[in-house]
Amino acid sequence: MAAALTRALADFVSGLAYENIPTSAIGVIHTGYTDCVGVMLAGANDPAPQLLKSVIAPHGGVATLLFGAERAPAPEAAWINGTAAHALDFDDVALKGHPSTVLVPAILAEAQAIGASGKQMVTAYAAGYETWAELVRRDAEQHQRKGWHPTGIFGAIAAAAACASLRKLDAAKSAVAIALGASQSAGLIANFGTMTKPFHAGRAAHAGIMAARLAQAGFTASDDALEHSPGFLAAVSPGGRIDVESPIEAGVSWKLESQGLDIKKYPLCFAVHTFLDGILDLQAAHGFGPGDVERVDTCIRRRHAIVLRYPAPQTPLEAKFSMPFALACAVIVRRVGLTELDEALVRRPDVQALMQRVHMTPDEREAVPPPPGAFNDRVIVSLRDGRRLDSGPILKARGTHDLPLSAEELWNKFESCAQAGGARVPARRLFDTLMALDQVASVRDIPGLG
Repeated sequence: MAAALTRALADFVSGLAYENIPTSAIGVIHTGYTDCVGVMLAGANDPAPQLLKSVIAPHGGVATLLFGAERAPAPEAAWINGTAAHALDFDDVALKGHPSTVLVPAILAEAQAIGASGKQMVTAYAAGYETWAELVRRDAEQHQRKGWHPTGIFGAIAAAAACASLRKLDAAKSAVAIALGASQSAGLIANFGTMTKPFHAGRAAHAGIMAARLAQAGFTASDDALEHSPGFLAAVSPGGRIDVESPIEAGVSWKLESQGLDIKKYPLCFAVHTFLDGILDLQAAHGFGPGDVERVDTCIRRRHAIVLRYPAPQTPLEAKFSMPFALACAVIVRRVGLTELDEALVRRPDVQALMQRVHMTPDEREAVPPPPGAFNDRVIVSLRDGRRLDSGPILKARGTHDLPLSAEELWNKFESCAQAGGARVPARRLFDTLMALDQVASVRDIPGLG
């Protein structure tokens, strides 16, 4: 008989208090907020959130749009801000997807609506993250294989849990919020490399706020929406081998501690990060340039090769999901940052020419431990003078939770993001406030949200 998963998660969410969260997990949450706000600032002027804003045309409301002067109702603000946070694909990675780009915009917007404290926002993030983690652990298969974008399908439920926590819903209404979030899960891998990918994150943030508000108002939903035989887990599962029997681990085995967040060093799909580390290390050690390269070979997991679907990208959005662009850019420019995601650079003849010499060989073996830890990622550069430079196995990318960026690197990323987006808010003060979010008395004390 299936466990009462939906209700058990609702019990966890409604009963979670700030004091229950391990100290080390609170540091992870601070980083999640800080990094997400940084990439949101960088993505504020991207066409995706700007077009979405023009179509929604929000008026009034208390929630800040993109840390600027405009305001909107919280659901619409979360939608637009979440799209901006994911627009550059520079946001954090965990749990098969991008948790902060959904959770942070939803929580910040709804926190402004109810005047929440920093501790309440930290608690809401923990509720959302651990709910997401609980669902992910019950299906070991990769949802990308079935065409699902995990950020969209898990994010709507996690954001609903986070907003239920923020609004202090009881267990019965938290279960309704979670079930409502499940019915709003969506997002297709086929839309990667277009504006629709970041739309998935924004839409999930919007769904979470609406789910909690509707539940609080008395809306009804099934209390077994997650575990029912035609419920969420079965519906999205690639192979149907799901665990609906075991008791929940949320609040018992904290995934915020064991899995944490992987912070992106490069503004491209996380599947290329180990390879960028590898080729930049080889270049630093051996000093080769683009004219020296005969061929670049990469060994990559097949599911990552599926996501990296653009062998000859022509736009910055396509380039984010292209191994050939990532490595060609690294060799030619010797870095891959926000300034390199430029259409003129993507289409440059020397970049296009070198992309043709980059090859991917899918490796069917899975990672141990599961992603984002890499298994047997490898770069081999064959030079025209006959040398063969081999990175060897690259086990993890810099920025992963067990190989984290330093405090200075986090600040440097945040500062560059704020500058790239032309942010009006004082970057250093905002960074320091978010990195100590649990000490903030009110959301209105966060620079840009007052």
